[in-house]
Amino acid sequence: MSGSGAPEGDDYSATVLGSHWFSGPPAGAEAVTAVQPTTPEEAVTAIQPSTPAESVTAVQPVAPDRVEGSVLRFGPGVTAAMPAPFPLDAVMAAAPNRRRRLAGLRRYALAALVLAAVLAYLGWQRLGPGIEVRDVAVSTDPKGPACDSAADVVAVVATNGRPGVLTYRWVRSDGTRSEQLTERVPRGQREARLHLLWTFRGTGSFPAKAELQLVSPGQRTAAVDFTYRCVP
Repeated sequence: MSGSGAPEGDDYSATVLGSHWFSGPPAGAEAVTAVQPTTPEEAVTAIQPSTPAESVTAVQPVAPDRVEGSVLRFGPGVTAAMPAPFPLDAVMAAAPNRRRRLAGLRRYALAALVLAAVLAYLGWQRLGPGIEVRDVAVSTDPKGPACDSAADVVAVVATNGRPGVLTYRWVRSDGTRSEQLTERVPRGQREARLHLLWTFRGTGSFPAKAELQLVSPGQRTAAVDFTYRCVP
């Protein structure tokens, strides 16, 4: 400052400011203060005009909301969960119902499979190969029956074990024959025995022959000879 009241001394210095300092720097001017190394006795402040300053917006770094692995997510905060497009309660309730339906379907499928197997087996039993005759043999006691008694003539028919019906008749050497007879053979039975009871009366000797005629399945015959003797 200037004036008579200023202190005097060898170390005192004053800075004279121009009129532009009081009126402020011109518009668009940037104040630059250059500080030069000086001795204690010298101090100079210089103001220089500059180009219009560009507006610079400083972006403050935003802390990440959370860290997931190596991915950093930035934003104002955790966003609210979006509403589900369908009710979650209905989905949770539908899952057990779906499991129950699947379990029921599996049970029904197993029952249907067992039923189909049974029907197939029964159909195979009914519609599969029928009974077949493998062999026929006729026999009786070679000594013949006693006086005024019956001879037991037995025909053994071997089969394939399939169920079915044998149709046959007996023919005797005295000129008589039986009516057509049937014998039902169950499944698994591989042999059928057919009996003829031929009764004799009187005294003397009589050669006899019994013949089995198999009508079905297939046509086969088998016979046996024996003698009736009765001596008083």
